[in-house]
Amino acid sequence: MKLSVVAVGQRVPHWAQAAWDDYAKRFPPELRVELKAVRTEPRAGKTVAALLAAERQRIEAAIPKGTHVVALDERGTALTTMALAARLKAWQMQGGDVALVIGGPDGLEPGFRQAAHERIRLSDLTLPHAMVRVLLVEQLYRAWSVNANHPYHRE
Repeated sequence: MKLSVVAVGQRVPHWAQAAWDDYAKRFPPELRVELKAVRTEPRAGKTVAALLAAERQRIEAAIPKGTHVVALDERGTALTTMALAARLKAWQMQGGDVALVIGGPDGLEPGFRQAAHERIRLSDLTLPHAMVRVLLVEQLYRAWSVNANHPYHRE
């Protein structure tokens, strides 16, 4: 199974990229995590709807057909670490690949968000996009560690 994090925005601070790289390399060979950065639509003179539509096209182009799509959404389901571990196990049992999608500054296009197989949220707080990438990959690693009985997570 492959986990893809599809994130709108190509530039992140060095610390965020270093943190992503650190967590991504910890995953076992049977559960690879990859980051697919999607270009943010230039804002000049465009409506939010036009921006989101353009970013949606890029996001969809980055996700292979048949992939289980999970949209990160502030209105999505809140998960505990244990619940995320259960979701990860369920995704692995389904046998297909999973894409977790992080929207850009204006979020995700409403139709895309609705069409996603699942919608989850990481926090009730508003977080910078670079932080979301790091938080997501850390929580995915933590979920894997719970399922693998690895000592990283402690209750």
